[in-house]
Amino acid sequence: MRVRGLLERATGAIERWEDLDAPGYQVEHGVALTFLLTGRWARPLQDLLHGVWLGHPLHPVLVTVPIGAWSSALLLDGLDVAGRGGPATGQAARAVVGLGISGAVASAATGLTDWQHAHDGARRVGLVHAAVNSTALGLYTWSFADRSRGRAVRARVTAAAGFAFTVAGGFLGGELSYRHRLGVDHSERSNEPRRFTRVAAAADLPDGEPVGVDVDGVPVVLVATDGGVRAVGGRCPHLGAPMGEGWLHRGELVCPWHGSRFSLADGEPAQGPSTAPLPCFDTRVRDGQVEIRRRAHWRSETAVTTVEEASR
Repeated sequence: MRVRGLLERATGAIERWEDLDAPGYQVEHGVALTFLLTGRWARPLQDLLHGVWLGHPLHPVLVTVPIGAWSSALLLDGLDVAGRGGPATGQAARAVVGLGISGAVASAATGLTDWQHAHDGARRVGLVHAAVNSTALGLYTWSFADRSRGRAVRARVTAAAGFAFTVAGGFLGGELSYRHRLGVDHSERSNEPRRFTRVAAAADLPDGEPVGVDVDGVPVVLVATDGGVRAVGGRCPHLGAPMGEGWLHRGELVCPWHGSRFSLADGEPAQGPSTAPLPCFDTRVRDGQVEIRRRAHWRSETAVTTVEEASR
């Protein structure tokens, strides 16, 4: 409990450290400018780094590379010092340190891309997380250079210091994921309503405009289009934005906070930063009333009953 209390006080102090806001916004603007300079490739590049194509944030996948590589380097250095590793142990340690450096650079690119949308305490923790990890990367880069020059003792010392920063950075990364829920699916994943339930009058739905409704505590967005009604989850998977305040762009529902775009047919993200899909609902219109039912997760087909079909 004493260790836990110390760690919670430390992270709480970071979350309240308002002096981090100014440099945080400068870093955010730098990230945004970098993407703008890529021109028409900006959005595809961001979607690649977010992990939209993967259906899962890419950052936690890549962080395993430097952590695993540098953990291996620590073990190999220990064996080398103890004289139990054999003649190639030093070369192996240098190779995995290099692998970790490459993985850390890729991980930093994905992490910054995700972090730029964070707010308040999460933004501050993320900035410190990035600074700690950058220090670790710098120490391991120094260690790699020393290994190439035959300065084995200093290389091991800087690598050990780098590993301490890596552990600290990993802890802060866990805070971002498990406390601040960055990268976690924020959409409503309830199975309700399991049966068709009336939610609105069809006449009250303007064509092509999202309308947010609440179905027994489950937020839903209705969109009347092409004579039918589509229904998707009302909370953005990225950071929980109210999708009922969004709009349509080329037939896709746009998040009002960070611009994620979702297909109305299956809820899949067509554009990040969201990597998870919106929940979908089967719809039908009876006696002028729109009814919806939660679509089973295993169903890929779209179930939409138009006003004309329902009246037959």
